[in-house]
Amino acid sequence: MLQEAIKHLNTYFGYNSFRTGQSQIIENVLQKQDTLVIMPTGGGKSVCYQIPALCLEGTTVVISPLISLMKDQVDMLVSSGIKAAYINSSLSYDEVQDVMYAVRNGDIKLLYIAPERLENERFCSELAQIKVPLLAIDEAHCISQWGHDFRPSYRSIQQLLHLWNVKPTVIALTATATEEVSADIQKLLSIEKSNTFVTGFARENLAFSVLLGENKEAYIKKYVKANEAEAGIIYAATRKAVESVYEMLYKAGFAVAKYHGGMFEEDRTYEQNRFLNDEVQIMVATNAFGMGINKTNVRYVLHYNMPRNMESYYQEAGRAGRDGLDSECILLYSSSDEQTQRFLIDQAQDRSRIPFELEKLHAMIDYCHTERCLQSYIIDYFGDEAEQDCGRCANCTDDRPQQNVTTDAQKVLSCIVRMGQKFGKQMTASVLAGSRSKKVLEFNFHKLPTYGILRGMNAKEISSFIEFLISEKLIIVHNGQFPTISISDLGKEVLLGKEQVFRKEARIVQATVEANDPLFETLRKVRKEIADREKVPPFVVFSDKTLKDMCVRRPKNSTQFLEVSGVGESKLEKYGKSFIDAIVSHS
Repeated sequence: MLQEAIKHLNTYFGYNSFRTGQSQIIENVLQKQDTLVIMPTGGGKSVCYQIPALCLEGTTVVISPLISLMKDQVDMLVSSGIKAAYINSSLSYDEVQDVMYAVRNGDIKLLYIAPERLENERFCSELAQIKVPLLAIDEAHCISQWGHDFRPSYRSIQQLLHLWNVKPTVIALTATATEEVSADIQKLLSIEKSNTFVTGFARENLAFSVLLGENKEAYIKKYVKANEAEAGIIYAATRKAVESVYEMLYKAGFAVAKYHGGMFEEDRTYEQNRFLNDEVQIMVATNAFGMGINKTNVRYVLHYNMPRNMESYYQEAGRAGRDGLDSECILLYSSSDEQTQRFLIDQAQDRSRIPFELEKLHAMIDYCHTERCLQSYIIDYFGDEAEQDCGRCANCTDDRPQQNVTTDAQKVLSCIVRMGQKFGKQMTASVLAGSRSKKVLEFNFHKLPTYGILRGMNAKEISSFIEFLISEKLIIVHNGQFPTISISDLGKEVLLGKEQVFRKEARIVQATVEANDPLFETLRKVRKEIADREKVPPFVVFSDKTLKDMCVRRPKNSTQFLEVSGVGESKLEKYGKSFIDAIVSHS
């Protein structure tokens, strides 16, 4: 059966072999084993259920959380010659009936539905009459109460499993699941641990950076100018910040779109389509944008503010380089980001989740201050083990000399102890800086031997240094309404002079861009013309990676064109002549 799967992969998707983990997952599914797949964004999760769907008799049902995700997936499948459809709130009653008629007639291999649709009894009774060999649950972390994006509607999936006389095989897929979330998904969907596939969280084509103390607006303008031929996403934490960054770039003459929850739905859709269709190169958005956006040629993701947790960050950053080409993920951190995220967490309706969210926030803050490999930090967070440093991130490629900061670290640790280990980092920084604030004086901290002992730094610099010591595990953060800090066992070793602490000098970063092959630009124009004609996003026609391979191979006929990565028989027939003619003319 795996041979049949490889044949479908080549015919419909234009690839000769599966990526890491895909063949084992597909074989497991075809053997009717319920399966959990944890694979990074851009790792090829959708192929893990789309290929089995082509091998199995009947209609595979795919539960997907967002309208935009469904549309992109269906557009790409139809473009590749696969019969697929979706049902969601964007369709009229008559359109839904037309889709269900086609499904009943066996004309649809993959049917995408929203989880909310499962709460409709009439729809479920119709679904029960259809032969469904496979149920795919995308963004499966949404089913877990420990997931960063828990959605109550996903709990309806458990009832769905008993809808048919013969239970379909289940495949649950997610890019961001800690060990706790994975265990919860396994329990809720009765998936054996032995049928869980973790392909590794590393994204080998992404280069991660964290920049502290940058002038964010100046940096962004400089960066997008240097990369103006490339598509990129800039994430901001609030609607106000999105509007501010958007206005700045718009006034500077950049082709930019915006997306946040305060906009009318039709305006959001319009802006999203401008970005997907390459009418603008830059999208400025809150985290409301992007889940399920399948745009493959995003070359960079900038975070104007620090996200509230690592799951959100990795999912958002992972929207860069989905085609496998080298891409950048840059987080611009400032200390005010922590206050912004604390405020947003405090607005939660479910108050019981606040301690849980604060713990995740602290892991994100640690990431922003660590000097170890950034990719390794992320991998460790998700419970995987990094075999080695990535060699690509800003920390790995950083050749700044290290400074011995043991004495300053001892001063901070000593101050924490003398303050009784009952206060937060801001109060500690104030004491170390020699502040005459009301609270410092009230607690008589101005009489401590450590008062003003770091006057050479300002309070902001001291706070940043404390964050660095937290990321180095010398200081422990205790969550609560007013988080406090204490020193760890390792911190005690430093305080006693048994361990030393080193920190690198301040960083200077410049944006760079590599000029594209002129043929690549020509092929992009051909792709855009076809996409406009077919009313689909350009990446649905071909990914940037496929265009780059065309530039290398320069096929002159149909046989050669089929050898290009990402070209299947359907796309050869539909688009081959246009691209071959362009390549021949360019030559």
